[in-house]
Amino acid sequence: MGQRSGIRRRRLPKYCSEFRDRHGKVRVRFRRKGQATYYFKATAWSAAFMEEYQACLDRRAAPAVEPGARRTKAGTISALIAMYYGSPQFLGLRPSTQVTYKGILERFRAHHGDKRVATLERHHIAAVIGKMSATPAAANNLLDRIKILMAFAVDMGLRTDDPTHKLKGFKITGDGFHTWSEEEIARFERRHPIGSKARLALALLLYLGQRRSDVVTLGWQHVSGRTIAVCQQKTGVRLSIEMHAQLRAVLAKAPRDHLTFLVTEYGKPFTAAGFGNWFRARCDEAGLRGCTAHGLRKAAARRLAEAGCSNQEIKAVTGHRTDKEVARYTAAADQARLAEAAITRTASHHAVRERKSKKNG
Repeated sequence: MGQRSGIRRRRLPKYCSEFRDRHGKVRVRFRRKGQATYYFKATAWSAAFMEEYQACLDRRAAPAVEPGARRTKAGTISALIAMYYGSPQFLGLRPSTQVTYKGILERFRAHHGDKRVATLERHHIAAVIGKMSATPAAANNLLDRIKILMAFAVDMGLRTDDPTHKLKGFKITGDGFHTWSEEEIARFERRHPIGSKARLALALLLYLGQRRSDVVTLGWQHVSGRTIAVCQQKTGVRLSIEMHAQLRAVLAKAPRDHLTFLVTEYGKPFTAAGFGNWFRARCDEAGLRGCTAHGLRKAAARRLAEAGCSNQEIKAVTGHRTDKEVARYTAAADQARLAEAAITRTASHHAVRERKSKKNG
């Protein structure tokens, strides 16, 4: 009496119970209907323990279980993903990021959701990633999400180790999305004249240098004189950008009967994904198979670099926070033009030195 599984019973807060793990260590867990199970790190009744307990009651440490999680088998990858969706780590992400991550995780869940988290080994994950060699960027994105899942599993007491530790993805030698060339921009403009929705979309992307998720939210209410206000969905950065003359010319022909400049055929604002698919079709109409909306953001950064703008000036337009981020986008700057400018500047400097030398001689 008073014994259970070799553990001496003691009074614990409501919803808490003790158990002995597979290593023989006595641990305390929090179990409450509608919430994820939480495994305490601190000693029962200590100040740190009570802080964890309060966090569980507040559904911060033991978040509400994602709808449908109870229909999944406990201990599986599917159940782990459902728990992760209800965690502070996931809920603290921006909505647009949540959508992106869910898309990646749900595809993984569809193929591997029934597998056990505890028996997942390093070579299993390596095999999954290895089969995606045709799409290395997607493979690396999935690996990043699996790493987050495994760290979460360790935090939740579902694993004692992280099988993804130091596991590397594919080395990508390219620079990601194709940067539009001037000829490609001109071809799109010939196919889609001013007054068309496609031309309006191109102008917003190219002359503001923003992501598609930001462009689809813009409307006349964001315009003040010659400037337009942007609040970036991904970063929360607020920008005030003076509009290029070409953009003002295109906007002069834009309708004013909707909250956003760009709307679907049903008069509703685009989602970022829906706009991307729609714009992809407009590129195909112009014979630009390798061009995307994001490639215009890179083209905008390239143009700024070619015009001699500093990294600080480019960041003021694109909203990037570091020089490293800017470098990725400006890698396609016109090398020949920049090289010519450098040589011209060097020659001018040399000529000045020669004149000074002759004068002093």
